[in-house]
Amino acid sequence: MNPVKPGETPRTPWIVGVSGASGTPYAAAVLRALLAAGESVDLVVSRASRLTLLDETGISFRDAHWEADLREWLSRGADGKPGTFQADIAGVRHWSAGDLAAGPSSGSYPVKGMLIVPASTACVAGVALGLSKDLLQRAASVTLKERRKLVVAVRETPLNGQTLRHLVALDDAGASVVPASPGFYAGATHIQDLVDFVAGRVLDAAGVEHGLYRRWKGELGNGT
Repeated sequence: MNPVKPGETPRTPWIVGVSGASGTPYAAAVLRALLAAGESVDLVVSRASRLTLLDETGISFRDAHWEADLREWLSRGADGKPGTFQADIAGVRHWSAGDLAAGPSSGSYPVKGMLIVPASTACVAGVALGLSKDLLQRAASVTLKERRKLVVAVRETPLNGQTLRHLVALDDAGASVVPASPGFYAGATHIQDLVDFVAGRVLDAAGVEHGLYRRWKGELGNGT
């Protein structure tokens, strides 16, 4: 499943799950930053998220053409303009959301952890309840049972009591809940800056180094 040739380092990826919540630019920013940091990625794009991606970017994400579709997606900025970024996707392995026999469905498959970005309330509920209705939810359940890092970037407002209880359950299970809530102290001047702030906080929770936003240094007025 993870063949390693003599002299090679075993591949230990981050799983990135993209659910159906609005916020596909957040996922793109996280993916670009992981790849730029030299990390390997196992990508799971849910069925619902493909509809959101189509609506937000005009891109149809297709299993049979995932490499071309992913390159197009990652090339776009948060404003939808194509050709804004370049990303080397050689470190990405794609798994179909319906493939429950995929590597990430098993705890014996080596990964560093999992980032769900953005996370819909339906996804949050499925993971909190252990439903495992698709590979994204199954991989998240496996991540929790194996005591690996799970970061859930929930993107919804307002949040009702049921969802809040699900989020508390995930926190109790060891997940990091990171609301997609951009900060303004870093001197954002473009929508991409706000997207990168959230993506950066997701990576902070995962312990992955990045340079997506300017950090607070205790000095007022640096955001202007």
